[in-house]
Amino acid sequence: MNKFDLSIIIVSYNTKKITIDCLNSIINSLKDSSLKYEIIVVDNGSKDDSVPAIKKLKSKIKNQNVNISIIENKTNIGFGKANNKAAKNANSDYLLFLNSDIIVLNSAIEKLYNFYKQNEKTFNFLGGKLLNKDKTPQPSCGPMYNLPIIFAHLFLRGDYWGLTRYSPNKLKEVDWISGACFLTKKKYFEKLGGFDEKIFMYMEEIDLFYRAKKQGLKIFFYPEAQFIHLGSASSGGRTYPIIQVYRGLIYFYKKHHSQLSIFLLKIMLKLKALVAINIGKITKNNYLTKTYEEAYQIVKMA
Repeated sequence: MNKFDLSIIIVSYNTKKITIDCLNSIINSLKDSSLKYEIIVVDNGSKDDSVPAIKKLKSKIKNQNVNISIIENKTNIGFGKANNKAAKNANSDYLLFLNSDIIVLNSAIEKLYNFYKQNEKTFNFLGGKLLNKDKTPQPSCGPMYNLPIIFAHLFLRGDYWGLTRYSPNKLKEVDWISGACFLTKKKYFEKLGGFDEKIFMYMEEIDLFYRAKKQGLKIFFYPEAQFIHLGSASSGGRTYPIIQVYRGLIYFYKKHHSQLSIFLLKIMLKLKALVAINIGKITKNNYLTKTYEEAYQIVKMA
């Protein structure tokens, strides 16, 4: 028999303050709850004293309903691999995946958990509503990344028009939800083999939910459970996410799509990179030029 009602999984990498803030928000959110839960923090070889800080927090907890455990990796093994490691160690049938840069608002975890349990014959994965720091909605679910959607994302400000990513105000079935916050049963996560460990960071949830949909599993977005998501906390600026998304899209298409689709994707990615490089040169924006020169080379070598 499982020890906990819920296992909360967090991957940490050089985000000491943010991770501690996240843990405190979880504990605060569930302080009046009868839920027995564990928090499994996987630290990917942080050099900022994250692990001692988490251990110190653990020693101060007096609540009998919560247990914090830490998996210490010597190196940064990546987001997907770290989450998979924690899921294997989880002592609950229910898994809540949270990014370390999440702040839980009010009783959002309990709302998400209760709603899932009440409706688990309807869906298999449930995502909460993510908000920016100023509490404006953060687009965090959407349609599958087919070629028209990628085109809209790259060239038509797809997020702005609600074509590529959005944040519904009603319960909605979607093709994917953000990997920063979702709840599922351990058996479904294991059925899919977890995250693809060849994706180091970014795009891993798109791949996971693509596979889930192919197996007939249902993914829903639940706006009543709300979380602040600070975003890209461990990626150190905007260049890294762009490069990883380029790599992730190419990998995803090579894994799941036809040669023609891969060819068309590469054309779009190259075109986006060339446009950005030229804008960077005209505006003397060194960041833009360098980032997309690197992105262009990734497509060229793929």
